[in-house]
Amino acid sequence: MHTLWRLAALGVAAICGIVSAAGIEDSAKRSGFDFMTPETQALQADDTSNPGMLWVLQGEQLWQQAGGRADVACAGCHGDASQTMRGVAARYPAFDEAIGRPIDLAWRINSCRAERQQAEPLAPESDALLALTAYVAHQSRGMPIIPATDARLAPFRDNGRRLFQSRIGSSTSPAPPATTTIGANGSAAVSSRRPIRPAIRSTDWSGRRSVRCSGACATA
Repeated sequence: MHTLWRLAALGVAAICGIVSAAGIEDSAKRSGFDFMTPETQALQADDTSNPGMLWVLQGEQLWQQAGGRADVACAGCHGDASQTMRGVAARYPAFDEAIGRPIDLAWRINSCRAERQQAEPLAPESDALLALTAYVAHQSRGMPIIPATDARLAPFRDNGRRLFQSRIGSSTSPAPPATTTIGANGSAAVSSRRPIRPAIRSTDWSGRRSVRCSGACATA
């Protein structure tokens, strides 16, 4: 399940223009998983302990649930997600011709809801959108991330690189150079002085949603 937050991390990295695996020797590529403590690695690797699986299971239910004015489920168009969604999450962000900008996987899901299901888009960071995104991303578990080569993404990557390397706030320390390497098992790590992991939602032990926590909690 550590694949879920790695996919999210790479989506941010790619759209910011800091993904550059070309020219990096395979032996030098590192997985974000490698930066975790043994305890966190064990949590990520155990589906029965990983809280991210709660969102995957919810997403599986939503995948089969009909909705919108069209009264059609995601499965109604896409069928078995384990077959039709295999590798999909590994290709985002991607350029969307309709809006003329890059989009991530969550945006694509909402776009599909509006166009095919004739349903209202899910709120950003909502449980339902996180669950569907996690479920679709789960189908690409273990697959290598393949950054998009679409030339239309170039200006957005260039702008992202500029912003990423710019100093922001009161700190006088320059932003350290950063590179993203992609491991053979499909993981991605942004390397500077320490790994960067996205903040995500988790649940307390009673099952209720709690505050956002670090990427070690394991879901996108």
